[in-house]
Amino acid sequence: MGMSIEVLAGLAFMFSASILLQILACALYSNWWPMLSALMYVLVPMPCLFFAGGSTDFFVSRDDGGWVDMAKFLTGASAVGSIAIPAILRHANLIGSGAMFIEFTSFFILVCTILCFHRASIEDSYGNWS
Repeated sequence: MGMSIEVLAGLAFMFSASILLQILACALYSNWWPMLSALMYVLVPMPCLFFAGGSTDFFVSRDDGGWVDMAKFLTGASAVGSIAIPAILRHANLIGSGAMFIEFTSFFILVCTILCFHRASIEDSYGNWS
Protein backbone atom coordinates (compact mmCIF):
# COMPACT_ATOMS: atom_id res chain seq x y z
CA MET A 1 0.00 0.00 0.00
CA GLY A 2 1.49 3.35 -1.04
CA MET A 3 1.06 6.84 0.26
CA SER A 4 -2.47 8.15 0.35
CA ILE A 5 -3.69 10.43 -2.39
CA GLU A 6 -4.13 13.26 0.12
CA VAL A 7 -0.47 13.10 1.13
CA LEU A 8 0.67 13.04 -2.49
CA ALA A 9 -1.63 15.94 -3.37
CA GLY A 10 -0.31 17.95 -0.43
CA LEU A 11 3.29 17.27 -1.41
CA ALA A 12 2.56 18.24 -5.01
CA PHE A 13 0.92 21.47 -3.85
CA MET A 14 3.88 22.35 -1.62
CA PHE A 15 6.37 21.65 -4.39
CA SER A 16 4.30 23.68 -6.88
CA ALA A 17 4.16 26.60 -4.44
CA SER A 18 7.94 26.49 -4.08
CA ILE A 19 8.47 26.56 -7.85
CA LEU A 20 5.87 29.33 -8.22
CA LEU A 21 7.71 31.46 -5.68
CA GLN A 22 10.96 30.75 -7.51
CA ILE A 23 9.47 32.07 -10.75
CA LEU A 24 7.78 35.01 -9.01
CA ALA A 25 11.09 36.09 -7.49
CA CYS A 26 12.33 36.48 -11.04
CA ALA A 27 9.22 37.82 -12.76
CA LEU A 28 8.15 40.40 -10.16
CA TYR A 29 11.51 42.13 -10.26
CA SER A 30 12.16 41.65 -14.01
CA ASN A 31 15.45 39.99 -13.18
CA TRP A 32 16.20 36.35 -13.92
CA TRP A 33 19.37 36.03 -11.85
CA PRO A 34 17.49 34.31 -8.98
CA MET A 35 16.83 31.39 -11.30
CA LEU A 36 20.41 30.30 -10.56
CA SER A 37 19.21 28.84 -7.29
CA ALA A 38 16.78 26.64 -9.25
CA LEU A 39 19.88 24.89 -10.53
CA MET A 40 20.65 23.96 -6.95
CA TYR A 41 17.12 22.57 -6.55
CA VAL A 42 18.00 20.12 -9.29
CA LEU A 43 21.36 19.27 -7.71
CA VAL A 44 20.07 18.67 -4.15
CA PRO A 45 18.50 15.22 -4.77
CA MET A 46 21.24 13.97 -7.09
CA PRO A 47 23.60 12.58 -4.39
CA CYS A 48 20.66 10.70 -2.90
CA LEU A 49 19.84 9.21 -6.28
CA PHE A 50 23.40 8.34 -7.27
CA PHE A 51 25.04 7.27 -4.01
CA ALA A 52 22.16 6.08 -1.82
CA GLY A 53 19.95 4.30 -4.33
CA GLY A 54 17.15 6.85 -4.15
CA SER A 55 16.39 6.17 -0.50
CA THR A 56 16.23 9.00 2.02
CA ASP A 57 17.13 6.65 4.88
CA PHE A 58 20.82 7.48 4.56
CA PHE A 59 20.22 10.89 6.17
CA VAL A 60 19.53 9.33 9.55
CA SER A 61 21.83 6.32 9.26
CA ARG A 62 25.13 6.04 11.05
CA ASP A 63 26.80 4.05 8.30
CA ASP A 64 30.44 4.90 7.84
CA GLY A 65 30.56 4.01 4.17
CA GLY A 66 32.51 6.36 1.94
CA TRP A 67 29.70 6.72 -0.59
CA VAL A 68 27.13 7.47 2.10
CA ASP A 69 29.40 10.14 3.55
CA MET A 70 29.92 11.56 0.05
CA ALA A 71 26.14 11.69 -0.48
CA LYS A 72 25.63 13.50 2.83
CA PHE A 73 28.36 16.01 2.05
CA LEU A 74 27.15 16.77 -1.48
CA THR A 75 23.55 17.08 -0.33
CA GLY A 76 24.59 19.50 2.40
CA ALA A 77 26.80 21.51 0.04
CA SER A 78 24.05 21.90 -2.54
CA ALA A 79 21.53 22.81 0.17
CA VAL A 80 23.87 25.50 1.48
CA GLY A 81 24.29 26.69 -2.10
CA SER A 82 20.53 27.14 -2.34
CA ILE A 83 20.74 29.66 0.49
CA ALA A 84 24.08 31.17 -0.51
CA ILE A 85 23.29 31.96 -4.14
CA PRO A 86 20.47 34.46 -3.41
CA ALA A 87 22.52 36.00 -0.59
CA ILE A 88 25.55 36.42 -2.85
CA LEU A 89 23.42 37.85 -5.65
CA ARG A 90 21.91 40.33 -3.19
CA HIS A 91 25.33 41.28 -1.88
CA ALA A 92 26.50 41.92 -5.46
CA ASN A 93 23.39 44.10 -6.03
CA LEU A 94 22.23 41.85 -8.85
CA ILE A 95 18.86 41.20 -7.18
CA GLY A 96 16.73 43.13 -4.71
CA SER A 97 16.02 42.24 -1.10
CA GLY A 98 12.45 41.26 -1.95
CA ALA A 99 13.61 38.72 -4.52
CA MET A 100 16.10 37.32 -2.02
CA PHE A 101 13.44 36.84 0.65
CA ILE A 102 11.07 35.23 -1.86
CA GLU A 103 13.91 32.86 -2.77
CA PHE A 104 14.45 32.02 0.91
CA THR A 105 10.72 31.35 1.32
CA SER A 106 10.77 29.13 -1.75
CA PHE A 107 13.69 27.16 -0.33
CA PHE A 108 11.99 26.84 3.06
CA ILE A 109 8.85 25.41 1.43
CA LEU A 110 10.98 23.03 -0.64
CA VAL A 111 12.79 21.78 2.47
CA CYS A 112 9.46 21.30 4.27
CA THR A 113 8.23 19.31 1.26
CA ILE A 114 11.29 17.06 1.38
CA LEU A 115 10.92 16.53 5.13
CA CYS A 116 7.21 15.72 4.77
CA PHE A 117 8.00 13.25 1.99
CA HIS A 118 10.68 11.61 4.13
CA ARG A 119 8.29 11.29 7.07
CA ALA A 120 5.49 9.94 4.86
CA SER A 121 7.82 7.37 3.31
CA ILE A 122 8.98 6.24 6.76
CA GLU A 123 5.38 5.92 7.97
CA ASP A 124 4.53 4.04 4.78
CA SER A 125 7.40 1.59 5.28
CA TYR A 126 6.29 0.97 8.89
CA GLY A 127 2.73 0.46 7.67
CA ASN A 128 3.91 -2.38 5.48
CA TRP A 129 5.04 -4.33 8.54
CA SER A 130 1.55 -4.64 10.00
